[in-house]
Amino acid sequence: VQLQASGGGLVQAGDSLKLSCSFSTPIADHYPIGWFRQAPGKERDSVACIPSSSRGYTYYAPSVKGRFTISRDNAKNTVHLQMDSLKPEDSAVYYCATSETAMYGSTCLTRHHYDYWGQGTLVTVSS
Repeated sequence: VQLQASGGGLVQAGDSLKLSCSFSTPIADHYPIGWFRQAPGKERDSVACIPSSSRGYTYYAPSVKGRFTISRDNAKNTVHLQMDSLKPEDSAVYYCATSETAMYGSTCLTRHHYDYWGQGTLVTVSS
């Protein structure tokens, strides 16, 4: 599975941005999908995820809950991350990830379980 992340850029605080992650194969229902981010000098942290067989459930890191929305478009083999009310502390390289191993519930926020990663897209939020 190959992933291609896109949509990053330079925006001002309070603006919105929509990231996309294109899959090279159809997104199987059992594939968990995650967005992660890594700021300079920091570890890669979870942002949002869709668990296996999600039935509409999604999970978010506390720092982005209420501002970010993860969604999937199976027809286009694409996953999105809508980011609203952006803050300077949201600045990071954003990565999408998936796995052929099922993850249920909030375990999809766990970085180490993912096998496939996109190349990352840079988001910079100015104050």
